Amino acid sequence: MSNWETLAIGEFDRHLDSALIGDRESVRVVIADYDAGWPGRFNHERERIEAALGDLLIRVEHIGSTSVPGLAAKPVIDVLVTVPDPDAEASFAPQLESAGYVLRVREPGHRMFRTPERDVHIHVWADRDPEVDRYLSLREHLRRSETDRIAYERLKRSLALREWADMNYYASAKTELIEGMLARAASRSQAADS
Repeated sequence: MSNWETLAIGEFDRHLDSALIGDRESVRVVIADYDAGWPGRFNHERERIEAALGDLLIRVEHIGSTSVPGLAAKPVIDVLVTVPDPDAEASFAPQLESAGYVLRVREPGHRMFRTPERDVHIHVWADRDPEVDRYLSLREHLRRSETDRIAYERLKRSLALREWADMNYYASAKTELIEGMLARAASRSQAADS
């Protein structure tokens, strides 16, 4: 859900080339029915991350589709981690790498690590970064809105029929629907505050 997902194709390609550690990876996305074991897998990863980062860790949250009960998803556990400064990579990257995670994305204010099996993605942000609120707002909205949960699952299943030059292209293809859901979540929040 990074802001670069709305870039024009040429800009998007250039950004990927500068942000990815390693080459683009052709992928066929697999969408699995919701698995009640996903929260337990997140808890296992949370414990590994907490042990690795200790006092440096500000927050760890289960995000993405596997954090939404009933929603079909790629069987990849997405984890949001906040630290004081994600650009101070030397203060946390060695600990995450020692815990078995591999750096995949390096961009200003954001790092993404994953397991060698590619079944866990850890997004590292500053706690005050607007992306943190966006990820959490989307999660909460999908947990509440059956209509948007169904629409999102339908889109993901449709997109999974294609082969993608990199997972980031798949993620970008969901941006329009996600932005609409975030707008509805914001409207709902404003109405509740009134």
